[in-house]
Amino acid sequence: MTTASPKMLFVNLPVRDLPAATAFYAAIGCEQNLQFSNENASAMAWSDTISFMLLTHGFYATFTTQPISDAHKTSAALFCLSRDSREEVDAIVEAAIRAGGQGDIRAVQDLPFMYGRTFVDPDGNVFEPMWMDMSAMPTG
Repeated sequence: MTTASPKMLFVNLPVRDLPAATAFYAAIGCEQNLQFSNENASAMAWSDTISFMLLTHGFYATFTTQPISDAHKTSAALFCLSRDSREEVDAIVEAAIRAGGQGDIRAVQDLPFMYGRTFVDPDGNVFEPMWMDMSAMPTG
């Protein structure tokens, strides 16, 4: 019997300013993987299985024939990031704000079983850090 390796996710994001985007993602807890980073791309590991690939617009354009959207004007995706506590949700949003992002673009979700906030990176991508207590989840 073989053991399958864990599935990985690489989220490719076009960025206008690669050094600034790299600094922003480091500020929210990502670690740069220098093996897959250069003047056109910055590989930012969120976990052992999830990485954000920050790509300059010119490099990103080599992967698609479609126009690059402006995430400040249109929405194509929302990225939900699980956290281990309410405090971790607050901490990542505050780190995002300090690093040049925008926090709480909509009301905080504060339910007995779930707590969530939002932040936007400098390129307009929306993130939703959240904590959930499944044992307090309503049934039925």
